[in-house]
Amino acid sequence: MSQRNGHTASSRGGADGLTNSAIAMDNYGSTDETTTFANSEYLDGDEDEGVPVEFSVRKANDDPGTYFNDGKRKIDFVIVLEEEKLSEKQKQKKAREEQERIEKNLPPEEDESVQQEAWRKKFLDNLRRYGLEIELDVAESDKKTITYYKLHAPWSVLEFFAEELNFRAPLQIYSGTASDLPGADAHTNPSSNWSARMLKKVHIPNIMQNNVPNKPLDFFTCTFKRSKLHKFLGSENKETFFSNTERTRVVNEILQSCTYGKRRRAEIGIDRLLEEDVFQAAYPLHDGTEELPKGNLVSDEDLNKRQILYKYWARWGCWYKYQPLDHIREYFGEKIGIYFAWLGFYTGWLLPSSVVGVLVFLYGMITVNFNVPARELCDSGGEFKMCPLCDEEIGCTFWNLSDTCMQAEVAYLFDHPGTLFFAIFMSFWAVSFLEYWKRKQASLAHHWDVMDFEEEEERPRPEFAAKAPMMEKNPITGIMEPYFPEDLRKKRWLTGVGILCGMVVLVLIFMVGVIMYRVLIDIPLSQNALLRNESQSIASMSSAVVNLILIMVLGQVYQTLAGILNDWEMHRTQTEHEDNLTFKVFIFQFMNFFSSIFYIAFFKGKFVGYPGNYTKIFGLRNEACSNGGCLVELAQQLLVIMVGKQIINNCQEVAIPKLKQCWLRYKLRGSLGDRESKRWEADYQLVPNEGLFEEYLEMVIQFGFITVFVAAFPLAPLFALLNNWIEIRLDGSKYVCEVRRSVADRAQDIGIWYNILEFIANLAVISNAFLIAFTSELLPRLMYQYQYRFDMKGYVNFTLAYAPNGSTSEPCRYKDFRDPEGNHTIFYYQLLAVKLAFVIIFEHFVFGIGRFIDFAVPDVPETLEIKIKREAYLAKQALQEIQADENPSKLTPNLTVQAD
Repeated sequence: MSQRNGHTASSRGGADGLTNSAIAMDNYGSTDETTTFANSEYLDGDEDEGVPVEFSVRKANDDPGTYFNDGKRKIDFVIVLEEEKLSEKQKQKKAREEQERIEKNLPPEEDESVQQEAWRKKFLDNLRRYGLEIELDVAESDKKTITYYKLHAPWSVLEFFAEELNFRAPLQIYSGTASDLPGADAHTNPSSNWSARMLKKVHIPNIMQNNVPNKPLDFFTCTFKRSKLHKFLGSENKETFFSNTERTRVVNEILQSCTYGKRRRAEIGIDRLLEEDVFQAAYPLHDGTEELPKGNLVSDEDLNKRQILYKYWARWGCWYKYQPLDHIREYFGEKIGIYFAWLGFYTGWLLPSSVVGVLVFLYGMITVNFNVPARELCDSGGEFKMCPLCDEEIGCTFWNLSDTCMQAEVAYLFDHPGTLFFAIFMSFWAVSFLEYWKRKQASLAHHWDVMDFEEEEERPRPEFAAKAPMMEKNPITGIMEPYFPEDLRKKRWLTGVGILCGMVVLVLIFMVGVIMYRVLIDIPLSQNALLRNESQSIASMSSAVVNLILIMVLGQVYQTLAGILNDWEMHRTQTEHEDNLTFKVFIFQFMNFFSSIFYIAFFKGKFVGYPGNYTKIFGLRNEACSNGGCLVELAQQLLVIMVGKQIINNCQEVAIPKLKQCWLRYKLRGSLGDRESKRWEADYQLVPNEGLFEEYLEMVIQFGFITVFVAAFPLAPLFALLNNWIEIRLDGSKYVCEVRRSVADRAQDIGIWYNILEFIANLAVISNAFLIAFTSELLPRLMYQYQYRFDMKGYVNFTLAYAPNGSTSEPCRYKDFRDPEGNHTIFYYQLLAVKLAFVIIFEHFVFGIGRFIDFAVPDVPETLEIKIKREAYLAKQALQEIQADENPSKLTPNLTVQAD
């Protein structure tokens, strides 16, 4: 059942439906100064007469501030112009400069504001020619004048563009039964959560249930036709037939395609005007204030949509409640709705992985006292004299292995048999999560009428149109459009890749710097008798903090650089632009966040050498793993970077929008005086909407933390779950209270982010296989049990080698499988073969089961496929009946209309 937000759900179609319109013939205007726009004959199409349908949708309690001064015409969009006032001194200075130019016979200085004024006037005139109605509101202060252009689309414009853009409308279906009265096919959307169904089965009260009022209804829908208007539900009330989001889509379509100059210069669209600083902002209005009325004077049903979202979703008190996805989609559009649906789905799936991770960690805590190697180490006293951690010449001394008792016990918490189980579990979890998200995504796309959305032809980006050096005919639309040579774009892309590689090398250089810092800090700490036992832990934690700071700084620098490079590459459409930016930033941020982690996991301690033959870099001995092993260091690094990043990001999300709001209010302080802000003024003081890129990137990096190295840190899913509970409310509060409302963009999926998640899930399988095989102590212990003693007694002594004679001032031990001459033992090579075999078996087993899950779980649920076919059949029947009623002698039985 396709959902309609109490009204229609729009869907852009191809350009073939625009053949009767002058707009379709020339999206970029004419080379002449006079441009042809949609004439009134196109906007005032004939309507079929008939008996109006007795169906109405209750109108929400709209804020009077969202209407023109007459209180009848809805404000669909606002354009803002700020003009600085010149002081008397500035006016006098300007007059003197002009007089000097006249005296010197110099030509008049080019005034950019004159060109901007011409563009502005022509743009507004052309908007009126499209049929939009404009009302001005001027606010003045001592320093500036702010003009608000309020735009309204009358019914004739709305119905014309609804048909041209293939909006979908609720279809009236009659089967001759009493239940099929007008509106009988509308019902509350039956969407639910798996936890709600499970709790209902076991008869446990569900405190997470969120009974949100004014829930959008479902209808069978089909493409809107003006000639069939009377056959659609709610057509008798033209004021509420199109929802606010649909009205803004229509006006945004006009704003994006309206010219203000010449086609050959690609002078078109509001985005280009904003780039040129002709206007300062353009945005649709929020549906009134988000503040709830005091007392109980207004029922929840009479709250506006923004207040409903605030009360039932964006407040912190709703942290444990289900998200009202249909309300979110109704207010913000499918693109933002899909993001919150994915974030909620991902957070829900983190719950079982968090529970299993905590159980695995508790297993380690419970069994640590039964860990024979740790007990042997702690009870060894002075039995195992260990070689110095750094060269004796710089003051490092011998130490007893029993001094590291605490580290050995902590290491067991992250390195025990449960680690293998959890790595396998999380690999299956990641594959299953992605498979079931595809099913959820398909259900939402059908439910929200966007299953075929991406088949439309995208227009060129305004920035592309402004900078493209030539024009070329689009082979699909037949329209002349700005063109950029593909060969030149590829060269620029390769240059961008080279810069990306350079930045990655810079990350590696910083990583080496952090390693050197860790070594240099560790040396004086090792020389201190009080801090010797904790020297490596202190050095590891402090270097992790330094690394986090470098990561955050480099991340901000590169994201700015990636944006500049992406603009320079001149991608034609917004989708291509966003996909390429996503690729660049993800690759860098992945290397930025995970390079130090990969180093600790797979390289640290592997190339140290042995007494008398140590590997050195810049004259310093290559660092070995800490006394507890590299897995403990890896867990520390993950904890600091993952949790630290989450804390910093959350603080930024709270502080930055509020600081921006304060700055905007400070700039506008004189234009309001003592009076209360009008709706359009209040929204102008909100922060501009910057899109979902940062939100997705943050969550995708987090997904990497909880999957790629989860074998080392089983508590990672728990920290991610706690963060996401906060993240949902932070983002909800930001979009409802702090950010200007954006145009309700359409989307049927999460785009390229899904491919990135798949890449991370596959990488996680390989990473965890190598982590368990080459970093964990699991396989050496198992081999010792199999070949020597099942009770693990003597294992500590077995893992320690004797330093070659003469290599140290006293006999000592070090951790490795070598003979007294420094050569690897037979056990080392046997263990290496087992490790390689384990990696191959592990990844084949997990990938095999993963492919089976992929095969066994269809991307589209079978019940949904049946529902789609059933709805298409009913819509086809209904339209055939409509045609038969209007022309009984000419029935076309082969009419096919797809209804989602």
